[in-house]
Amino acid sequence: MSLDEVRKRFPGSATASLHPVKVRGDHDLNPGFQPSTGKLREAAVLVPLVDRPEEPTVIFTQRTANLTAHAGQISFPGGRMESADRDPEDTALRETEEEIGLNRSRIELLGRLDTYVTRTGFRVTPVVGLVRPPFDVIPDPTEVAEVFEVPLAAILDPTNPQRHSREFQGAQRYFYAFPYQQRFIWGATAGMLANLCDVLRADRLGDLPTGGTR
Repeated sequence: MSLDEVRKRFPGSATASLHPVKVRGDHDLNPGFQPSTGKLREAAVLVPLVDRPEEPTVIFTQRTANLTAHAGQISFPGGRMESADRDPEDTALRETEEEIGLNRSRIELLGRLDTYVTRTGFRVTPVVGLVRPPFDVIPDPTEVAEVFEVPLAAILDPTNPQRHSREFQGAQRYFYAFPYQQRFIWGATAGMLANLCDVLRADRLGDLPTGGTR
C-alpha cells in the first residue's frame, strides 16, 4: 500500500478519519478483563509511518529492560498526557521527541485510530503520522533500548494479526500479535496495529470498522 492510499483513509484535519472513533482495549478478546476501578489516565502514542523510497515502514521502539512497566516490550513512542499538552497530538509529538529524538517538524499528522483502553488503567489515543526522511533518531537510553522499522507490507500481511494466549492470574488470556523476523509485537501495540489494519484494508467507507472485537 502506498502512502497516498494511506492518506485517503485520513482526510481533512489531523484529528479526522473516515471511521468514527470508538473504544477498543485489552478486553476485546477477553470479556470482563476491564481496567481496575478508578479514573483512567490519559495517554497518547504516535503511529509513525515512514516515507521510504523503497516502501513505507513503521517505526517501533524496544523498551529498556530496567523499566518498572512493560520492560523490554515493543511499543510506539508515546506516554502520559501532561497538563501543558494542548491535545493528544501534542502529547504524541512531545513524547516522540523525548523518547527517540525525532523532531516534530518531520512529521505530518494524518489522523487518529480508535481510543485504546489498557487493563492497567490508561486511555490511549493513537495518532497516525507520516515521517519524512531524512531525520535523526536519538533514543533516550533510560527508556529506549532500540529504534527499528518494519515494512508496512509486513504489518498488512493477510496472516496478521495472529491470536495468541497465555495464562495470567490463573486464567487463559488472549491477545493479538504481529511476529516479524526475530521480533514479536504484542499487547496494546498489537491491538492498535490490528485497528490500523482494519482501516487500511477497508475498500469502501461502509467497510470501515466501528471498534470492538474483530
